[in-house]
Amino acid sequence: MINLDFTSNFTPFVAGAIKAGIIAVIALIIMLAIKKLVPKIICTRIPKIREESPDQLASRSKTLSQVIVQFATVIIWIIAGIMILSVVGVNITPILATVGVASLAIGLAAQNIIRDYLHGFFIIMEDWYRIGEVANVAGIGGLVENISLRRTILRDLNGTMHVIPNGKIELASNMTRDWSRVNLNISVSYNENLSKVFSVINEVGKEMKEDPVFGQDLLTAPHAERVDNLGDSGIEIKILADTKPIKQWGLMGELRKKLKDRFDQEGIEIPWPHTKVYFGNTPTGIGKN
Repeated sequence: MINLDFTSNFTPFVAGAIKAGIIAVIALIIMLAIKKLVPKIICTRIPKIREESPDQLASRSKTLSQVIVQFATVIIWIIAGIMILSVVGVNITPILATVGVASLAIGLAAQNIIRDYLHGFFIIMEDWYRIGEVANVAGIGGLVENISLRRTILRDLNGTMHVIPNGKIELASNMTRDWSRVNLNISVSYNENLSKVFSVINEVGKEMKEDPVFGQDLLTAPHAERVDNLGDSGIEIKILADTKPIKQWGLMGELRKKLKDRFDQEGIEIPWPHTKVYFGNTPTGIGKN
């Protein structure tokens, strides 16, 4: 007599399938919750180094949240997959051993890449620099053209593109965050009256601040700060002014031009090194007290 009752044979399979389906649904729900909540948490908890527009904050938050979501997705589905295999009766001990060995091998082989991503994560989270800013990164200076979790791309004044892995970045100096500064030394002859020189420099700085073109990029008027050095051929005067970000170099060029023109009008000498050469005997009077 043939037994046509398959209920007892299929009951364990159906129960296992139901458990596997429940595990998959739970994993999917967790993933959807992570994708929805992580960007909001990142947006509210991310360190705000300075005032940001909504677009800037959204861009930085999106970069960080994508990494967290992708990492969480891989972990959750690995755990869910192992649980499902266990429910359906598969021996997962060899699988766990294989996953452990594979993870170790991948970690050792890709440790530099992992370090790049970790450094990039904190660089973006802490907002070291942004696209469009000028920074000195790992000893290389230039305009930040692109930044990702893997690498930073700079373009220097020669037009050379530098690709820097984030794992190599231990120090970064941002030269255009919030505001910049004119930091300029001008030399005048030792024969000049310094009070007059200071007055002329300050007048030129005030005129430049009131200029409708250049004045809008100046936060403070250029002014003579101090005598910075007594050089071999002249007296160096330090000139300072605060400017809008990335505007300092153009303003310094214009300030040099205006000072040269005004010094020529006022008869103020900008010195250059002088060398005296003697042939034969020392001229009379040289070396005598």
